Amino acid sequence: TMWCLELLLPLLLFINDASCQWNVWLPRDISAMTNSCVVIPCTFMYPSGIRPNRGIHGIWYFGQPYPQLFPPVVFKSRTDVVHESYKGRTKLLGDLHQRNCTLLINNIGTEHSGRYYFRADLGGANIYTYPDFTELKVLDQPNIDVPEEIVSDESLELTCYAPDNCPDMTPEIKWMYTDYLPDPEFSPDLVEDSNTAVLSNTLTFTPRPMHNGQLLGCRVYYPNTTLVYERYISLDVKYAPRSVWVNASSEVMEGSSVTLHCEVDSNPPARIAWMFGDQELLWDTASNVSLTLDDVTPANEGIYTCVGDNGYGIMNTSLYLAVKYPPHEPVVNGSITVVEGTTLALHCSTQGSPAPTLTWLKDGQLVGTITADELSVLTIVEITPQGDGQYRCLAENEHGRASSSLNITVEYAPVLLEESKCTVVREGVQCVCMATGNPEPTIEFYLPDLNITINETDGRYNFYTHTDGHTSTGMIKLREKGERVDNGSPAVNVHCSISNAYGRESILLELQQEKKYMMAVIVGTIGGVAVIAFIIAAVRYVGHNNKKENGNPRQDVVLENPALYYSAVKKDKQNLRKKVLKTELLGSKFNSILEETTGEDGDFQSVGSMAGLERQELNYASLEFIGARSREGASGRRDDGSNYTEIKAK
Repeated sequence: TMWCLELLLPLLLFINDASCQWNVWLPRDISAMTNSCVVIPCTFMYPSGIRPNRGIHGIWYFGQPYPQLFPPVVFKSRTDVVHESYKGRTKLLGDLHQRNCTLLINNIGTEHSGRYYFRADLGGANIYTYPDFTELKVLDQPNIDVPEEIVSDESLELTCYAPDNCPDMTPEIKWMYTDYLPDPEFSPDLVEDSNTAVLSNTLTFTPRPMHNGQLLGCRVYYPNTTLVYERYISLDVKYAPRSVWVNASSEVMEGSSVTLHCEVDSNPPARIAWMFGDQELLWDTASNVSLTLDDVTPANEGIYTCVGDNGYGIMNTSLYLAVKYPPHEPVVNGSITVVEGTTLALHCSTQGSPAPTLTWLKDGQLVGTITADELSVLTIVEITPQGDGQYRCLAENEHGRASSSLNITVEYAPVLLEESKCTVVREGVQCVCMATGNPEPTIEFYLPDLNITINETDGRYNFYTHTDGHTSTGMIKLREKGERVDNGSPAVNVHCSISNAYGRESILLELQQEKKYMMAVIVGTIGGVAVIAFIIAAVRYVGHNNKKENGNPRQDVVLENPALYYSAVKKDKQNLRKKVLKTELLGSKFNSILEETTGEDGDFQSVGSMAGLERQELNYASLEFIGARSREGASGRRDDGSNYTEIKAK
């Protein structure tokens, strides 16, 4: 450094000799480390017409160039009188006669930082303080040149500077805490400017977001001394959002509250915005933002996105908020009326979370399949009358259930029921016609033999109708049984006509014997036969006993006392009649029990009654009186005048 100054000074003197002006050349700025030294290069000029008589003297002032303000004296060539803070510290290195005013300051401290002015004293009035000055900066730590902005993934250069203006001490620079840096490079250098020297060391690497906030240090030390200076910096690495953290997708119940959190890792802090679809719900410039939703409804269900943007980049993360709620009331078709054979599609739709199961029920019974969806379609192909009824769509999930109903009315042509028939009753013949249909069928009876249509109450036919739901019943009673056919049943020719808006049908009603009537006939017949058999047996028994008493059953009976004998026969006959009446009473009681068992009120007439046996008994056993005769076979009268009559069985 010094040899450079020696080469430069003659040139400066030559130039200034030519100008003949008061002038000085000083470094504008110069720096030094505390407790080290500094050399301030200085060359001055004065007008060539001045001839110093008593030699050239110089004075260095600190802070002010004007003596009248009494600035601290740093150095004075005439005497050793200087300011206390500079005693024993300063020395003039230059030769004033050679116009070299270079100053050395040793053991410099931070209190010595400031402006230094040089004053030339050529004797007499030729004293001049140069207005130019040197700004001395005394450093207690090295300087690190840090770029205004450090951006992630972009190459970075950091330079550490240490002044090298002390001729007896040369510093060294070393970077600290560089082990975690990716491929660091170090470049030492020496920079000279305005007769001052600065030693530097440049660190080059590519920072990452992970390096933000990391500590780096520069150490300056003077070999063979205890002087060590250090400076530390924290890296402020700018980087785009590299992570956006939000809650995991969650489920909440309808009507509850939920808070969505978002944290963005970026430098500088990002503008964080919560988005629901295209709508911005909330934003703030911070490291985290929370969004609270109160009284959540199904409308709040969806994708929520947290967006972070800090000017260096943009990043977002989304979550899905599921709102759980019981099924809403299903929407179904309205109640409808259709014609038999129509194909229907019943729709049921609802909303629920989780998706509900949809079940179709008809009159409480399962129909179709269970669907785990928000829409269910029940298809009824060619509906029949059995499809008429109430259909209910039931929606269920783990949080509740709801249902809606509709009614389907099926209209169809009348159908004759198997209960339709004619039967023989006590009053004659009863005909019943039953039919089902929708609308309810109209019933008419037609008697083709008489060419009569019966559709209203008639005194002759007792026409009666009744409607129960979709079933209609018609009944008539024919009081005259008509002609008999081969089996003894009455001949019946009755047609039933059923009709509604969808059709008409006419059917010949068949005649059927009622079970109770047939049972009565069978029981009556069996009872009658039994009574007759009993009478015959009784008569034969009586006749057999009479023959035994006579001793000769083959001889004709000769009544010695006809009146007495007739009386005995008559008495036996009366006894027989009592037994017959008793049997008849038993038969009548049996018929009563039969009527109670069948539960009827006696619409039929009992067959096989024993009421007529009294009239018919002589058909089975009759008494024939033959003219009386003597035992010898001659007819005559006894002494008492009685006629004798012979009894024979026909």
